[in-house]
Amino acid sequence: MITLTHFLLVSAALFCIGMYAIIAKRNAIMILVGIEFIINAAILNLVAFSRYDRAEYGGQIFALFAIVLAAAAVAVGLAIILSVYRKHQTINPDKITDLRD
Repeated sequence: MITLTHFLLVSAALFCIGMYAIIAKRNAIMILVGIEFIINAAILNLVAFSRYDRAEYGGQIFALFAIVLAAAAVAVGLAIILSVYRKHQTINPDKITDLRD
């Protein structure tokens, strides 16, 4: 039987993978992937805890809002990455020194 502890362990693993992807920062795309892992870990927690709130389904509703916000954040992040790539010809955050025109 799958319990709340199993969901929380998977969520913690997703969070740790996301943090590693952000800290390693090989390129901007991997940073976005790391942020998505962290958001998915939070969404998994919301859905897992909503399992115990059978009357209101509040966690699942918040999870849907979080999914929509994550999709919007990825769209904005990719637009920023494309703009930075056009100007600096790289998406490596260590090589980009200034963001002025």
